[in-house]
Amino acid sequence: MSVTGLQRTLAFINGEDTDRPPFHPIIMRWAAKYSGVKYRDFCLDPHSKCSAMIRCARDFDIDWVTVMSDPWAEASAFGIEVEYPEDSLPVDTGGHFSNAARAAEIKPFKVMDNLRCKNRIAEIREFRKVLGDELFIVGWVEGPVAEYVDLRRASEAAMDLYIEPENAGKAMDAIIESALPFISLQIEAGAHCIGIGDAFCSQIGPDLYEQFAFNRQKKLVDHIHSLGAIAKLHICGNTEAILPLMIATGADIVDIDHLVPSMAGFLPLLGPKQVFSGKADPVSVIQDGTTDSIETTVRKDMKEASGRCIISAGCEITPGTTAGNMHAFRLSARKYQK
Repeated sequence: MSVTGLQRTLAFINGEDTDRPPFHPIIMRWAAKYSGVKYRDFCLDPHSKCSAMIRCARDFDIDWVTVMSDPWAEASAFGIEVEYPEDSLPVDTGGHFSNAARAAEIKPFKVMDNLRCKNRIAEIREFRKVLGDELFIVGWVEGPVAEYVDLRRASEAAMDLYIEPENAGKAMDAIIESALPFISLQIEAGAHCIGIGDAFCSQIGPDLYEQFAFNRQKKLVDHIHSLGAIAKLHICGNTEAILPLMIATGADIVDIDHLVPSMAGFLPLLGPKQVFSGKADPVSVIQDGTTDSIETTVRKDMKEASGRCIISAGCEITPGTTAGNMHAFRLSARKYQK
């Protein structure tokens, strides 16, 4: 009897022997392009996204499906105006909070009153209806810092952390209070795991990460665990300085970008049921590399992690990646042996 992607992923996280490591490339624009879906539809139409993700998973032996497409679902619920070009990334066009004091006044949104958030629940339901327990189904929420940046824009948000930390913190608390029921609804809909995306944290250093992100992320992780699901923490960029705290949130899956020099020194910090995920460079290796360089990178990364790493790139697979290189990435995952 063949092992399913869900079984393989759960066994791997639990430290059990598996036939191979799970293969979890982050595919969004690549999935839409490969499947012939316009990116506006991928973002806004649950069936289009689910069909594309399932096709890619089956064509490339991918062990998971996710609801990832863009960071604007929660932001739109908070009032950010977003435009969706036919076949490129969504763009925030207005509605940003003019200052930290205004941002501090936000109230938690009602998940089912916002179309983008409702669509995420619908996506998970469709995944579960079509796949059952075949693949590892991953929902998503934005982390407190990343979402605050979406509401205030990057430069303004960064200044707020220094100049108006109390107001920034109040806004982040409202963000967390919105995320908690959003997580609950996604798990009720059938998600096995919830990812927390907090990319801007790699830009703020360990002191500000501890002040603004750590406890709030941990609250999300603890909530996910209380509902019997797996927690994944994704922070792009060089997270070497904050990686001990990322691991300390208790997230079961800790994503590692290619910009982190090595995972090896952080292995002793992992709990018995924590794993890394990463960390091939999605451009120089997966998009532009050869079959040999992709396989070499996977072996190097797995050696760094002593085998405790889900095979993935450090971030999203680019839409310029050929199907041939994705097959090479897939085969590298299948070939890997401890």
